[in-house]
Amino acid sequence: MIKVGDTLPATVLMEFSEVDGEGCSIGPNPVDVAKATAGKTIALFALPGAFTPTCSAKHVPGYVENVAAFKAAGVDEIWCLSVNDAFVMGAWARDQKTDGKVRMLADGSAAFAQATGLTLDLTSRGMGLRSNRYSMLVKDGKVAALNIEGPGKFEVSDAATLLAQAKA
Repeated sequence: MIKVGDTLPATVLMEFSEVDGEGCSIGPNPVDVAKATAGKTIALFALPGAFTPTCSAKHVPGYVENVAAFKAAGVDEIWCLSVNDAFVMGAWARDQKTDGKVRMLADGSAAFAQATGLTLDLTSRGMGLRSNRYSMLVKDGKVAALNIEGPGKFEVSDAATLLAQAKA
């Protein structure tokens, strides 16, 4: 399992883009994790699934509401990761009004989740292999803080906890 001090896995995530620009075409675009985190501080949080109750009502909104505070604490970008496809993440981004605030990144095949060791098997609930709920502060591609939730919990991966770590 990934831990503080480790480098993020060399994987590719997908991001749905609504408009052409900055080298991105409309639709799904690859995001090379190593390149996208180089020289940046990223507040990254992951969750089991788009449009799920806790994720939609609490997890994402907490980060959207605290964008200015994260920027003031030196965070360059906020990333939300989920084992969903880029189209679902794009629809969820519209629903949650994350544009320009939180990058909604798809880990469609759970490659990132598996490489970090932060998977959650929800096969018995009809959801397959998913990401565990967690947050991490990433500095220049390395994990600076990591907050992993227990099964069914939402206590340490919230925006307030990661913001306090970013300010420290």
